[in-house]
Amino acid sequence: MAKLSKEERKALIEKAEEDRAKNPKPESKESGFATIDADAKKLEDEN
Repeated sequence: MAKLSKEERKALIEKAEEDRAKNPKPESKESGFATIDADAKKLEDEN
């Protein structure tokens, strides 16, 4: 990835934080990997 200036990085972080504030993700009880595994299984079943 290209090297970003401090200003660019700050703008991206602010945008990400605003998006998170608008769309808070419900905290799941599973770990990140458990969620990924569940999603992968769901996608496999669709195909």
